[in-house]
Amino acid sequence: MSAIAKDGPSLVPRPAGGVTQSVKDSLVVAKRNLIRMTRIPEMVIFGLIQPIMFVVLFTYVFGGSISIGGSTDPQLYKEFLMAGIFAQTVTFATAGAGAGIADDMHKGLIDRFRSLPMARGAVLTGRTLADLVQTTLTLVVLAGVALLVGWRTHENIGKVICGFLLLLLLGYAFSWIGALIGLSVRTPEAATSGGLIWLFPLTFISNAFVPVTGMPTFLQHVAEWNPFSATVAGARELFGNTMPGVPKSVTGAWPMEHPILASVIWSVLIIVVFRTLAVRKYRSAAV
Repeated sequence: MSAIAKDGPSLVPRPAGGVTQSVKDSLVVAKRNLIRMTRIPEMVIFGLIQPIMFVVLFTYVFGGSISIGGSTDPQLYKEFLMAGIFAQTVTFATAGAGAGIADDMHKGLIDRFRSLPMARGAVLTGRTLADLVQTTLTLVVLAGVALLVGWRTHENIGKVICGFLLLLLLGYAFSWIGALIGLSVRTPEAATSGGLIWLFPLTFISNAFVPVTGMPTFLQHVAEWNPFSATVAGARELFGNTMPGVPKSVTGAWPMEHPILASVIWSVLIIVVFRTLAVRKYRSAAV
């Protein structure tokens, strides 16, 4: 118990309860992870550097050379780009979630949690909730940077907030993929690599950085059924950043015609599937 207390609030053994107890256990684990993050501020700082670099590089290096709706106006590209950068940022947090869980496994902390009569899913839920808080802070800072380089929204504040909530829902869904990866590998380094290697094609074969109209036909279909693309398109719609001359869909894909609903469906489906798999993996590793 002393080893757990050093990292944050301790989980005192008690009879396992129902849903209410599971929520309490999850919040205690989330608090423990948030306290740990405040003690290692470089985790948050380094998590901010990469997305800020993407904003600056894409805005000033590619902004005047990529055609959006037949125009190479840098301002149009800024408004087209930012939803993609935000979505990339929340999904890249997957690697951090996986590495964190793998590190806890490697250090034996997960084994200590298993010895307590707590809900099996609470450890993973608490971890993903803490990662969601960190991702939210990163997104707030990144939005400020985007405003500084010229990004603007054209909808009311309610829709803009909904756009960010849509992005955070996708980020939370992907953190469960990271949790499963973290439980499936032996080292934090492997979890980081495993959490990133599939994210690059997912984010670049999408509508995040360029319109899909210039892609080969096969990739157009892949991009428009990509859950990442649905969230980017939904966020653009809620931010008022849809571009004149850029069609909603090239292939007639349903997710691009209804991006907000499609994004919610994709995110919920990912949470249900990968939370189930992650909790099952956690339980099987405990026996």
